[in-house]
Amino acid sequence: MGKYILALDQGTTSSRAILFDSEQNILAIRQHELTQHYPHEGWVEQDPMEIWSTQYAAMLEVLAAADVSPSDVAGIGITNQRETTILWDKNTGRPIHNAIVWQCRRTADIVDRLVQDGLSGHIRRTTGLVPDAYFSGTKIKWLLDHVEGAREKAERGEILFGTVDSWLVWKLTGGKVHITDATNAARTMIFDIHRLDWDDTLLEALDIPRAMLPRVCSSSEVYGSVSLPGGNIPIAGIAGDQQAALFGQTCFAAGDAKNTYGTGCFLLMNTGTTACESKNGLLTTIGIQISGETQYALEGSVFVGGAVIQWLRDEMRFFSESRDAEYYAGKVKDTGGVYLVPAFTGLGAPHWDMYARGCLIGLTRGTTREHIIRAAQESIAYQVNDLLTAMKRDTGTALSSLSVDGGASRDSFLMQFQSDISDCTIRRPVIRETTALGACYLAGLATGVWHSREELKQLWRCDTLYAPSMDENKRRKLLSGWDKAVGRSLDWVEH
Repeated sequence: MGKYILALDQGTTSSRAILFDSEQNILAIRQHELTQHYPHEGWVEQDPMEIWSTQYAAMLEVLAAADVSPSDVAGIGITNQRETTILWDKNTGRPIHNAIVWQCRRTADIVDRLVQDGLSGHIRRTTGLVPDAYFSGTKIKWLLDHVEGAREKAERGEILFGTVDSWLVWKLTGGKVHITDATNAARTMIFDIHRLDWDDTLLEALDIPRAMLPRVCSSSEVYGSVSLPGGNIPIAGIAGDQQAALFGQTCFAAGDAKNTYGTGCFLLMNTGTTACESKNGLLTTIGIQISGETQYALEGSVFVGGAVIQWLRDEMRFFSESRDAEYYAGKVKDTGGVYLVPAFTGLGAPHWDMYARGCLIGLTRGTTREHIIRAAQESIAYQVNDLLTAMKRDTGTALSSLSVDGGASRDSFLMQFQSDISDCTIRRPVIRETTALGACYLAGLATGVWHSREELKQLWRCDTLYAPSMDENKRRKLLSGWDKAVGRSLDWVEH
């Protein structure tokens, strides 16, 4: 049996491959940036062939860099940007259109029609989601409606749908395997998370032929294999990026929670085998399906997390390196009353307002670049705190600690402010690559590298703890200002 595990981490902005050994040491990482296409305002697309080629290249490069033969790799775990929707021709293997990315808002009108048709309650009860353009279902309908001949071919079973994991598995296995795992299926808005099957009512409402859908598997099993010069490697683990991070943070018990600070922010709490229905705008989703058991999670999504720092860097030209944000934020003692609500593509949980837009408020003649940068940093923590507050209302318990990961978790200013504003201990692990690590764990469990989740729990190591130190009155005042600023951004676009 191989002694290494290869994690393929296909994210929104890049395709990465990471090679781990059985002690969780990272032997090599390779990464390729991914081109984003914005054909119209609010539309976001990617080229599926570029997703595939960058991911395949990263995989080969990581093996070459570590000088490891495929025959020494026990398995491949895949984790991916979720909801992003790809349709391809089963016979030619070519995509019929660019992938529609999770951030894309083009299907807002289809969502409005589902709501008008009285399907909100059914969507909530069945899929655990709220009707929103974020999810895959309406994206599939849009592609079938707008690509000539697509619907007829789909009905004949000649067009296949997949989220990014399905597309990668199909390509890696040479078109032999068309599957997804339960965590990715749960993000499509057409999957019944209780019956664990595609939902006929929603397929009919969106006019989606069942023949085009992948078979839904567990998150940890051997699905097929990749043939490479030097040997075959089994593909043995799949989870959407946020569920993979939850697993990689060893949040195996009900009540365990993690937050990932990436392009967006994603807070997930394991609720065990109970699907907890949220009354506060959170999503109920499948946390992981493993060893015949389905664990559920409550999830809150912030659409614009680290992306607000990229915006300051690329569009506002406030600094040239994202990491400089921490330096500038620390140069002022507060934001001078400035709040930035980064609702660039609407607001996610707990507001779910597709028509909200960003606002910068509280400006005076004394406002400096540093105040705005600090307000941007703080906006990430405020949005995460809104999710924590909603989770507390749903579960009746406040989190005492939160495990964190993702690029912006390196930012000590942000982590301390998060701890202060949420009155909660923040635990940052030694291995920040928790999304890839979760995929690695899933593949390792399926191939016998590890034998239990208890064994994995022993391997988790804490790097830094951030403890809250903010005065309660100050916290209340800051949060009150944030709530007021969010109120100004809601329902901005005429519709």
